[in-house]
Amino acid sequence: MRVIEGAINSPKGFKAGGTFIGIKRKRKDLALVYSEVPAAYAAMFTTNRVKAACVVRNTQVHAAGGPVQAVIVNSGKANACTGKQGAADNEQMAELTGQQLGITASSVVTASTGVIGVCLPMDVIEAGVQQLVPTIDDELLSGLNAAEAIMTTDTAIKTIAVAAVIGGVEVTIAGMAKGSGMIHPNMATMLSFVTTDAAVDQELLRQALREIGSDTYNMISVDGDTSTNDMVMVLANGQAGNPKISEQNEDYQTLYEALHYVHEHLAKEIVKDGEGASKFVEVNVNGACSAVDAKKLVKSILTSNLVKTAMFGEDANWGRILCAMGYSGAEFEPEQATLRFEAGGGSMVLLEQGMPVDFDEDAAYKLLQNHDIRIVVSLRDGVATAVGWGCDLSYDYVKINGEYRS
Repeated sequence: MRVIEGAINSPKGFKAGGTFIGIKRKRKDLALVYSEVPAAYAAMFTTNRVKAACVVRNTQVHAAGGPVQAVIVNSGKANACTGKQGAADNEQMAELTGQQLGITASSVVTASTGVIGVCLPMDVIEAGVQQLVPTIDDELLSGLNAAEAIMTTDTAIKTIAVAAVIGGVEVTIAGMAKGSGMIHPNMATMLSFVTTDAAVDQELLRQALREIGSDTYNMISVDGDTSTNDMVMVLANGQAGNPKISEQNEDYQTLYEALHYVHEHLAKEIVKDGEGASKFVEVNVNGACSAVDAKKLVKSILTSNLVKTAMFGEDANWGRILCAMGYSGAEFEPEQATLRFEAGGGSMVLLEQGMPVDFDEDAAYKLLQNHDIRIVVSLRDGVATAVGWGCDLSYDYVKINGEYRS
């Protein structure tokens, strides 16, 4: 596998585009991804009981098991908590897209992101779909425009493309995502779209996404809020021409690893762009008694506001980390825990087998001035490991979200 220059429309048979239609004040706000042939469809959705109209409909499409050919995404208005009108508007957006592309509405999935409780401006969207469809193509710029059009408070586009050889044929996997706030490990915590021209059985693709999502998107956190509109999906149209992957063989493993790389990259990019974030924090737990406990410990550390503010203040207050572990619900022996910080090529042990270690406060402060910080927790309870990613909690997070609607 190798990383290549590309975007969501880099795999064979995919086109994309993004443009400004007037939902937002000035930034691009409508994106479209289109497969020239029906594609296998795998997806995961938010666990929030309050679900946007797009999530409800996409879940139904997913359960029906049919192929998908297009994804239409608007940014600026979430179309969540908008009742029957919101559901009708969402369906109309799919129908408008299908009509313009010459495909059925049932093969179109939708996504919305933005302010909750505001209906979609359907006159604007209808004109926008008519404007956008003729412009989509397989050029890099068009793919980047699509990635830009799904942004809300994001400060940068999030996109990646990789190539891998499967069955003697080169296949491409590409993705784009948006996410900056309302990010929490409870699936899916953002919008993420991945395309591939690999030929793969749909049920295998869905199994792969469930496993990969558990280790990537479900292991990130910015602020502890799980949005109403979160989703991650993969479309695989088979246009690369590789022998179709229909069992968990070597070809499946190659595709799995490439998909994992793409999703992990996008998950990390979301955290790095966390609203107001000044630190990228990785938490690594090893020696836990089970994988479930390891993940509980990682998530508890990542979501602790006291840990997050300590990272922002560049304060080596390791007691907050151990405290977060203690209320995580995981089984572990605190007296056997060792804790260290790693950053900028340096490392510092603060707790060793349950006992505090004398350390240089000035050196610790200097270490924590790095942007990328790794918190490593070593236990002696078993062999399970887990890793997750988060960020600090800054003054700017409050400012950004306090002024979100204005």
